Amino acid sequence: MFFRTIKIALCLIVGFGRQLVVSVLLMNDQQLLRYSRQILLPYVDVEGQEKIIQSRVLIIGMGGLGSPVAMYLAAAGVGHLVLCDFDQVDLSNLQRQIVHNTDTVGMSKVASASQTLKRLNPDVNITAIEEKLTLQQLDEQMQLADIVIDASDNFETRFTINETSFKHQTPLVSGAAIKMEGQLSIFNKTPESPCYRCLYKDDGGELAMTCSENGVLAPLVGIIGSMQALEALKILADFGKTLDGRLLLYDAFSMEWRQMKLKKDPECPVCKV
Repeated sequence: MFFRTIKIALCLIVGFGRQLVVSVLLMNDQQLLRYSRQILLPYVDVEGQEKIIQSRVLIIGMGGLGSPVAMYLAAAGVGHLVLCDFDQVDLSNLQRQIVHNTDTVGMSKVASASQTLKRLNPDVNITAIEEKLTLQQLDEQMQLADIVIDASDNFETRFTINETSFKHQTPLVSGAAIKMEGQLSIFNKTPESPCYRCLYKDDGGELAMTCSENGVLAPLVGIIGSMQALEALKILADFGKTLDGRLLLYDAFSMEWRQMKLKKDPECPVCKV
């Protein structure tokens, strides 16, 4: 086993052109193989992968957005995922909520998701919270998390997540999708970053609509959720340029992306100083 690990480590070193034997050996054989394609990326490498493995991510909502977020973060090796959702799996969810399946209809979404994620990557630790978080629970979980993913479906929850995220300066990866339109941004990454309330003062207009009332195309939530996972990994492993201070808008009907710059609102009720 030891010599096999050395062999894998040497192969990775050849790919990096770096002396990383000691660092590589902190991961076992299976982890080296499982994450090798990420480790080979020079802006991730072993150090970045270890940061990912040691991280804790809070995901609020295990529906259309939370499904791809959780699956990609588990596959990428995030060490601890905290899944929060008080709902049960319904047959109508399966069109887009890919972490669930026909056999888990009627099961709580976090229990269903936990089964899928454990099959995907047994190394990931999962905390499943099968209830609506109280303010105290949200506060406690936010303090423990390295990053929070907002995959919820209503503005009351999003505003509360944002306020708690700002309070603890826990980076917030926010996504939304309805009909054939989606959006994505990062909030509260630094003290200078805008918060969610800098963007939305009220109920968010059209984005306040629900999928159950207005519909949503299945791959759309996959696209936005996957990008939420991507932004989270960039923050956790500290590489690349994130969407901090920018809002990305996607129109699936015309296949067009737009970008808006975001600034702190000096009159924001949450983050004004």
